[in-house]
Amino acid sequence: MIRVGQFNKLKVIKEVAFGVYLDGGNWGEILLPNKVVPQGTRVNDVVDAFIYFDSEDKIIATTLAPRAKVGSFAFLKVVDVNRIGAFLDWGLEKDLLVPRPEQRRPMEKDKSYLVYVKQDNEGRIIASSKIDHFLDQLPAPYKPGEEVNLLIAETTPLGTKAIINDSHWGLIH
Repeated sequence: MIRVGQFNKLKVIKEVAFGVYLDGGNWGEILLPNKVVPQGTRVNDVVDAFIYFDSEDKIIATTLAPRAKVGSFAFLKVVDVNRIGAFLDWGLEKDLLVPRPEQRRPMEKDKSYLVYVKQDNEGRIIASSKIDHFLDQLPAPYKPGEEVNLLIAETTPLGTKAIINDSHWGLIH
């Protein structure tokens, strides 16, 4: 089953002048454009490809690694703002949209924001800066001395807020 917004191992089923097509199962054939096809790739090879939607909302694949995947947090820079929302550079050809209703406060061009990458009700990949909605509210299960991953979020009068293991808020005093 294809996981949109994630890397998937997919079989090459057809070569064309502008790339290769991957077996997307229920999604059908998914284009992997020439500019990101690994050199020497042939029919029946398996490619590790990130699946997302292009600017025309067609499913497409890339071997480039985005700065964030669906279900993760990242600091991303705003490259444009319009009436629909803010567009973030996430390392892929198509910028990542943060719709206005998903913005904690209005975003500004050339500033970076902490966002959570998710799918909207129609399955499109978007981001949200309403971080609290995506963090676990239950007590954290971490034990003293346990190694964790931190994403530094902001500085407050009490210390530095961080997201622990993509699931809980933490505070470094």
